[in-house]
Amino acid sequence: MSIVISMNPAVAELLPIDRRTLGDAIYAHLSELLISGRLAPGEKLSLRDSAAALGVSVMPVREAVSRLVADGALESPPNRAVRVPVMTVPRFRELADTRMAIEGLAAGRAATLRTPAQLAAIRSAEAAFRTLARQPDPALAVALNRDVHFAIYAACGLPTLRSIIAGLWLKAGPVINLDLRASSDRLNAGHALRCHTEALAAIQRGDAGSAQAAIAADINEAAKFIIARGILPAEA
Repeated sequence: MSIVISMNPAVAELLPIDRRTLGDAIYAHLSELLISGRLAPGEKLSLRDSAAALGVSVMPVREAVSRLVADGALESPPNRAVRVPVMTVPRFRELADTRMAIEGLAAGRAATLRTPAQLAAIRSAEAAFRTLARQPDPALAVALNRDVHFAIYAACGLPTLRSIIAGLWLKAGPVINLDLRASSDRLNAGHALRCHTEALAAIQRGDAGSAQAAIAADINEAAKFIIARGILPAEA
């Protein structure tokens, strides 16, 4: 793998980690950069800079990056630097359709399987996002939007399904959350707020079909909004 010399601003935000959980912690830190949209499609990732920011050697970073390459969240072309894959319109649409099916399934299961504590967590996350919608903060919206979704998915009762969803967010995050961090336009459109509210209502009354439809609609509306902005190439 080639090593880029300049330090990415997002990588510079990383904090030194506990060596007792080295491999998983590095993987989690880099995953967070992808999911939150702080690494953009096509952007290079320096192993040396990441290692320096985390206070570790290059080797464990290389291993974490290899895991992310295997996940499809990063790519390492021969004799070129590691980078975030470029997302084309067809690929993004495919990813959105897959997310609609998988994440919709998780939401439907959450409607019938959630515990009182899990319902309380979903309510709290939705309320926080609703409060933000009145005074949009794009950077904070990334975290609160994710909180709503993963509070719902935590109640689906299938750890394997949650793992698949996390992998999908690794691929989608550099697009959907980069867009959300860059502008409050999508937040102002109100699609996410409406869909989150509908999902919560459905989960509260145990309506699996409506919960599934609400989450699928949220993903679909976000995808259509981003594609309409023309920021994704038609082909690689």
